[in-house]
Amino acid sequence: MIRLDPATASPAAAPPTVPAWALAAGAPSDADAAFRAGAALGALDTLAGAQPAWAGAWRQRLALNCAVASMRLAGRAEGEGALRDAWQLCPAGADPGPAGAIFAAWRQLAGQHPVATPERLEKIAGQLGFHWDEAAVADLCAEIEKLRASQRPAPFAAAAIAAHTVAMRPDAELLAWWLADLVLAQSLRWPRPLPLAMAQAFGSSFRAEAGGKRIRPGEKGFERAVCVALVQAAADACRLAAELSRRAEKLLAVAPKLRAKGAGDVIFMLLNEDAVSGSLTTKNLSRFAARRLFDRLQQLEAVRELSGRASFRLFGL
Repeated sequence: MIRLDPATASPAAAPPTVPAWALAAGAPSDADAAFRAGAALGALDTLAGAQPAWAGAWRQRLALNCAVASMRLAGRAEGEGALRDAWQLCPAGADPGPAGAIFAAWRQLAGQHPVATPERLEKIAGQLGFHWDEAAVADLCAEIEKLRASQRPAPFAAAAIAAHTVAMRPDAELLAWWLADLVLAQSLRWPRPLPLAMAQAFGSSFRAEAGGKRIRPGEKGFERAVCVALVQAAADACRLAAELSRRAEKLLAVAPKLRAKGAGDVIFMLLNEDAVSGSLTTKNLSRFAARRLFDRLQQLEAVRELSGRASFRLFGL
C-alpha cells in the first residue's frame, strides 16, 4: 500500500473563477478591455502562485493547448494526439521532429522560471524553427529587460515584446507569442509562466470584425486585442484548473487502494504531467506491473486514457 505526503494529499480550496462581468459580450473600449484583463489576471494570479498537487499537470496541459495552436501558425496539421505521441514515443535524446520540438518549447516555458538569457532564447528560437544570430538575441534580451524595468501594465508589456519581435523579424510570430507569456509572467511576478496567449491567437479577440483579417502583433488594435484575449485565456485556465482539481482529488482518494510497488511514483507523474505512458518502467515498477496499475486506475475511474489506442496507451488526469 502506498503512502503520500499528507500536505500533498490534503484537499485544496476550489480554484478561482474569472468574474462573469469580465467575460460579458460586446466590444469594450480600450480602457474597459484593460480593466477586464486586470480582473481576469487577478483571479488567475492566485493559481499562478499556488502549488496544488495538480499544478504540474495543469501547466503542461496549458502548454499542450498552446502547442496545438502553434501548429496552425506553423502551417502544420498535428493535433493533441500527434503532439503527445511526438513527445511520449520519442526515445530519450532523439530528435522529436518539428512538431515535438515546438511542443518542447511550450513545455519548457511552463516548467522554468521566467528568465530570458541569450542561451535560452537561442535554444527556444531553434525549437520553434528559427535561427537568430547573437546580435538579434541580445536585442531581444535587452528589450525584455527594458520592459521589466519600465513596470508597464502586464498585458501591454506582453503586447510590446510580441510587437517588437515581429518588427525585428516578421516570420517569427511563433516566438513572439512565446515571449509574450514569458514577459507577462515577469510583469506579474509569477514563479513560472502560464502558456496562455498563443491558444487565443486565432480566436475572435484578434478579429476586428467577424470573419475579418487576423490582427497580428504590432498592428492597429493589437494591445486591446491582447487584453480581451487574456480575459478569455484566464477564464479557460481557471476552468481547466477546476476540472483537474476534481480529477486529482479522485486520484488521491483511490491512492490508498493501490498496492503495486512504485504506484506512488506513477501518481506523482500523473499529477505533474499532461500524459504518462501506460507502459513506463521505473526502478520500482516493471512494464507489466505498470500496465496492470493503469488498468486498475481506469477501473477506479481515477485516470483517463488519452490516445484511444489499444497499445502504446497514454494516461492523464
